[in-house]
Amino acid sequence: MRRTWTIRSLGRWRSLRWKVAALIAVAVCAVAAGIGVLVHQATYARALSQARDTAQRQLDLAVTTYSRTGSTQGTEARLDASEVPKDLRELVRRGHQGTAFGRNRYGPVMWAARPAGDRMLCVEVDMRADLRNLKVLDATMGLAGLVAVGVVLPLGALSADRLARRLRYAAGTARRIADGNLDARIGASDRPGDEIAEISTAVDSMAASLQQRLRGEQQFTADVAHELRTPLMGLVTSAELLPEGEATDYVRDRVRVLRTLVEELLEISRLDAGAEQADLAPCPLGPLVEDCVRRTGLEAEVRVVSGAVVDTDPRRLDRIVANLVVNAHRHGRPAVEVAVAGAVVTVRDHGPGFPDTLLADGPQRFRTGARERGRGHGLGLTIALGQAHVIGAGLPYATTARASPTRSWPTVRSGSAPAPGSAAAATAWG
Repeated sequence: MRRTWTIRSLGRWRSLRWKVAALIAVAVCAVAAGIGVLVHQATYARALSQARDTAQRQLDLAVTTYSRTGSTQGTEARLDASEVPKDLRELVRRGHQGTAFGRNRYGPVMWAARPAGDRMLCVEVDMRADLRNLKVLDATMGLAGLVAVGVVLPLGALSADRLARRLRYAAGTARRIADGNLDARIGASDRPGDEIAEISTAVDSMAASLQQRLRGEQQFTADVAHELRTPLMGLVTSAELLPEGEATDYVRDRVRVLRTLVEELLEISRLDAGAEQADLAPCPLGPLVEDCVRRTGLEAEVRVVSGAVVDTDPRRLDRIVANLVVNAHRHGRPAVEVAVAGAVVTVRDHGPGFPDTLLADGPQRFRTGARERGRGHGLGLTIALGQAHVIGAGLPYATTARASPTRSWPTVRSGSAPAPGSAAAATAWG
């Protein structure tokens, strides 16, 4: 999969790539620092040990010479040197010999001293070269650590980016499945011990199971609607043959409601199956919407601010607008307003507003949000949303105090105001 690097992608500091890269950098720096400290301590201890041994040997030679000649000439020893550290002088005063690290007027040295009668015989070994070498070693270790970070960090970042790409692809596939594309699959290969491959396989398995269940439910809905259609036509015919009267009117009304329900179930089953195809044609939006509202037979104020010619399916647009107007009358409050502004159609009422569940999850079949279930079965907005998808549109909803800004494509909006007298609009399809 081809990837384009951008400043925006590099700036996602909370991404897995940067977290792993930072972890690798910290680990390499910690290892380099730990090794550097150990090498420094070992080298320093070795330099002290070597200097101590050298000082002790020189002191032994000086003692032999001093005992034979009574003088330190020809040796590196001195008598009663004032630079000898206080602890070592105290040790010699008690009659012992020893060594100590200290300094003279030139720099760091290793002292060795012992009693010589009532005097102190001492030698010193210059350690300036050893300590300079130690500083050079420290600088070399630091440079080696930086080189290691510079080499390992890009490799770790590339490895982390590969893992991040796989995870992002899996997340993108999961989002496509959540958006309704049940055929989307990650398609990860079987890699034993690969946790990402296991997650990808589990997501694919879940999607396949979900797709099978949803298709079974859709097929069941379609089968039920088809099976009900035949006896329903018999009921319609029988209702028309009944003698006129109040009971007959009630029966005919219930049969008509049942017939509408079955037709809507059939329409939803076709939308679920993806069998609907849009027949797009250029249409002037203003007159088309006016005609759609007029055919509903319901009161609604149509206001064409500015019309536009859009490519749409007139029959499906009529279905969407009609369902929105019917929903506004059924669940909202007057006045119902339909506005056309450019390529945007807004349907508004002045009712209590959409239920929170509808705003969060969208319209759900057989869920009206009304306490009384006798005022609809929740299929109108579901069908409107499905028809909007067929013509390449989206139909979200909102309850706001003012209409949302217009879009640059054909749009239908539906909304309900939070209180009478205020305007509200949902967002659009287009």
